Amino acid sequence: MKSVSCPALMIAAPASGGGKTSITAALARMHARQGRRVRVFKCGPDFLDAKIHAVASGAPCDNVDLWICGEDDIRARFAQAAQDADLILVEGVMGLFDGLPSSADIAERFGLPVVAIIDARAMAQTFAAIAFGLAHYRPGLPFRGVFANRVGSERHADLLRCALPADIAWLGALPREERATLPARHLGLLPAEEIDGLVARIDILADALATTPLAELPPPVAFDLPVATPPAGLTRTLAGRAIAVARDDAFCFIYPANLELLEAQGASLRFFSPLAGDALPECDALWLPGGYPELHAERLAGRSALWAQLRAHVDGGKPLLAECGGMMTLFETLVDLDGRAHATAGLLAGTTTMGKRLAALGAQAVDLPEGALRGHSFHHSRCATALTPLAHALHSDGRKGEPVWRRQRLTASYVHFYFPSNPTAAAALFLP
Repeated sequence: MKSVSCPALMIAAPASGGGKTSITAALARMHARQGRRVRVFKCGPDFLDAKIHAVASGAPCDNVDLWICGEDDIRARFAQAAQDADLILVEGVMGLFDGLPSSADIAERFGLPVVAIIDARAMAQTFAAIAFGLAHYRPGLPFRGVFANRVGSERHADLLRCALPADIAWLGALPREERATLPARHLGLLPAEEIDGLVARIDILADALATTPLAELPPPVAFDLPVATPPAGLTRTLAGRAIAVARDDAFCFIYPANLELLEAQGASLRFFSPLAGDALPECDALWLPGGYPELHAERLAGRSALWAQLRAHVDGGKPLLAECGGMMTLFETLVDLDGRAHATAGLLAGTTTMGKRLAALGAQAVDLPEGALRGHSFHHSRCATALTPLAHALHSDGRKGEPVWRRQRLTASYVHFYFPSNPTAAAALFLP
């Protein structure tokens, strides 16, 4: 099998919250400022970190997940990136070995050297014990070294470095830096476009990283070229069809791979902003992706003209796919975090109510009449409706997952679908 090589690295950690996203973005930014073409990937189904990496690297950030995306999809994306870029960075998800499959599974499957980012606040020599466990827990894992984040002083960093066993490489440290903090809300980090001075924050960390061993280019990794080009199942099924896509601060959870697939299948994408008061573009099909409608519910409630257009669209037999936040706007009422009720589109009978705690999380797959699709759910709201679901998704471990509702050619669910998991089924959702 033919292959192509490119320097590559996986940035991982013992747990969430240790600084993986900040350091991955800073590393991407540092190399991009030096004129290198950098491609960043994010392990797991994450929209928010990926947007930050796109800003830092200047290139789209795709998601990689062995269960949702599949090995063939990941292989093809890595191989394409290796042909176009000078450096590939992959940010892990949660802890290095968390999940089935995990970030470690991807690193081992594709030979990605792993750097462990360890939050060193309130610890000294125990840092070395954690590093030892990460490096040796799974024999055969390509482990490159450790990096200490949020150290208190040079003396603190020296204590950490000196405690390491001889077979674990020290790749440097970063001090605590409040000016570079990335703000968050209930679903994770703020979207990149909402973070004031995002590039300046990343630059602060990039400047600090430039003097550490982590700044050195990692060794090249060989990525196998895919056998089938284009991917199996990719046809021009959507040729000549216009698909309207809502895209603004309320509808912002969109995989770049989904847009690429629709265009590769021949669709013409027409973006519009419900928040800005845009009318529904002339289209053959419509996609309302997830996002934060609960933060903009009052403005959305005032878009009665748009909701009337959506009702006419569905009543005319045209397809509409609504995912998570997009689905929330199609019920009769949306109750926000302050308990205020807002009238929404009324295409589906029922109410969605925001909660302060996580309501659902996990990778899921659903068998639809169009075919099986994989994706994930991650939301704080709950839906109260008497509607009978068309189907229920299943978690990757077989547990019952999210309901999927259908009205004519309207398909609505909390699941964010990853279209390349079944290109044929994804295209069929946008066909009469």
